[in-house]
Amino acid sequence: MSTASGAAGAPLLELREIGKDFGSVIALDGISTTVRAGQVTCVLGDNGAGKSTLIKVLSGVHRPTRGELLLDGAPVRFGAPREALDAGIATVYQDLAMIPLMAIWRNFFLGSEPTTGWGPFRRFDSATAKDVTRRELAAMGIDVRDVDQPVGTLSGGERQSVAIARAVHFGARVLILDEPTSALGVKQAGVVLRYIARARDQGLGVVFITHNPHHAHPVGDRFLLLNRGRSLGDFAKGEVSREELTTMMAGGDELTRLAEELGREPRS
Repeated sequence: MSTASGAAGAPLLELREIGKDFGSVIALDGISTTVRAGQVTCVLGDNGAGKSTLIKVLSGVHRPTRGELLLDGAPVRFGAPREALDAGIATVYQDLAMIPLMAIWRNFFLGSEPTTGWGPFRRFDSATAKDVTRRELAAMGIDVRDVDQPVGTLSGGERQSVAIARAVHFGARVLILDEPTSALGVKQAGVVLRYIARARDQGLGVVFITHNPHHAHPVGDRFLLLNRGRSLGDFAKGEVSREELTTMMAGGDELTRLAEELGREPRS
């Protein structure tokens, strides 16, 4: 297993031999990797590999049973998702926590609404919310027709990019993305990958959870492969090709046997 590479100094986030048990079930065991500012760490694995459990450990939903989680080089133990969020670790889940019939700007500030006035006269500052939403989306290069339009009118890729911009605005230093391209076509997946690269270029540490090495390899700087809760390796980009990632995820020999089984002689 390779050591961390990239920027000098302590990583934003580091996992050291993380394990998580649920009774007698070992969901994660011996997971180690790093997340650095201005880099994308891709976590790859098929269904049941442990990706969801790892997300919940990083986001404060679960406490690890074993191992250490370090933030800026110091050990941390999150007791709740709010603690992880306050520390700058934001998670964008597949369902995005958005209300389709609500305007883009309302979704952008959902749960963190700006207010104006004081005491019993305090009210939602909609003008500020709209201005900030336009500005933050523009800063990420996101072009929407009107922030008053319902978020449900956006494409899947556009909704993902709004969620990324929202996390950046509210102070995320580490951005965890849960399968953001899984339900998207080729073009919309490309849109999301561009915004992941843009968040990386703004200095965030990005954790990109995916089962698709074709999406991970172009944007990733590190690659952690999971299989049934255990690590198959933690690699820098120069140490592994897209084809090698695909082979390791598919089980190598198992993929070769499947290709032979499905092959047939061409008809004459």
